[in-house]
Amino acid sequence: MKILKTNISDLLILSPDVFTDERGWFLESYNSEIFSKNNLKYTFVQDNHSFSKIKGVLRGLHFQNYPKTQAKLVRCTKGRIWDVAVDLRLSSSTYLSWFGIELSEKNKLMLLIPHGFAHGFVTLDDDCEIQYKVDNYYDKHLDRSIKYDDPQINISWPIKDLILSEKDKNAPFLKDTDVIFR
Repeated sequence: MKILKTNISDLLILSPDVFTDERGWFLESYNSEIFSKNNLKYTFVQDNHSFSKIKGVLRGLHFQNYPKTQAKLVRCTKGRIWDVAVDLRLSSSTYLSWFGIELSEKNKLMLLIPHGFAHGFVTLDDDCEIQYKVDNYYDKHLDRSIKYDDPQINISWPIKDLILSEKDKNAPFLKDTDVIFR
């Protein structure tokens, strides 16, 4: 597995080794020894699987607030998504910076999102499946959202006609949240 740095500290792209032959392919999507050898100290406790049936579905920007923040290991196992992570760590030199990358069933890339980030994605195809690991259990009392088009963050989403849940349509701007990431 190759571990690639982004322009935001601690936000990493993982490119697994893919073994192919006439039957198909095989990859390791997670290996705790590789994580340990690379000083990636996450213990994943929950796997999530999301399906979006229409191109243009935007989910996000979501995060879980302190004290149960979540790191995520995100991959797209069917279709293509444009995945975004926003640095909300107040002490970070890249505070409010965002990073976007296409994750797809073809490129098999994964995004390792550390604690202190908001996360969102938009589907680039119909019938997309996203799977991700988290290192803390979901807590509905700490579940938070930020408006996907917050001008303070200014994400350039690749699709203009977006399909949003009521939760995401009504999400507050960052300045109106109680985000606590230090």
